[in-house]
Amino acid sequence: MRILKYFVIVIALICSVNSYAQVEEAQTGAWYMYLYNADFNNSQFGVQGDLQYRNWNLIGDLEQLLIRSGLTFRPKNTKVKFTLGYANITTGTPDESADTTTESRIYQEALLPQQIGNWVYITHRFRYEQRFVESQDFRTRYRYNLFINVPFSAKKFEPKGTYFAFYNELFINGQQDIGDGRTVEFFDRNRTYLGIGYVISKKLKTQFGWMNQKTNTWGKGQLQISLHHNF
Repeated sequence: MRILKYFVIVIALICSVNSYAQVEEAQTGAWYMYLYNADFNNSQFGVQGDLQYRNWNLIGDLEQLLIRSGLTFRPKNTKVKFTLGYANITTGTPDESADTTTESRIYQEALLPQQIGNWVYITHRFRYEQRFVESQDFRTRYRYNLFINVPFSAKKFEPKGTYFAFYNELFINGQQDIGDGRTVEFFDRNRTYLGIGYVISKKLKTQFGWMNQKTNTWGKGQLQISLHHNF
């Protein structure tokens, strides 16, 4: 019985190591993103959302397909914007496996923009998520993102202008027990991004950059290409 017990423990450890090894940390991934924002005419309400195709590699090895949209509200005489939204996420596994899991997510967020001097534009984003992940118990998560944009060619974001883009986002799990004896850590992940933006027009901007994502078990670099559309 003692030998059998040790054998089971060894097998469990091997499976655990192999599970972590599936994420190739040295392999650069890529995220392709479209983000939109629109305010209704003569109204405090609007919509915002994003479509993201995320890959473990440059293309083809699905990490996530994320579709997210929400209704926004901006109180009068303020720049603060609140959002109530929904997201549907399909998450793939690394390498050639076709296995996926699905998630439905409700979220609430607050955007607080501010400006330092004439050059530095800062936005604080606070987001609270209610997550319904396949084969897991109900979960929640807290997120804080600090965005910093600094124009290079002009003091404002004018067409044909370029700018420096930075963000850092921290994720904290609400529930650590996810069912069937499984748990997750209090710290979920952190993302740090550096990029260059180009203003195509008053309604369109694009960014190209690099993001490093770290969890408790792995860290990985990702290229990010994004199109930002204000209607």
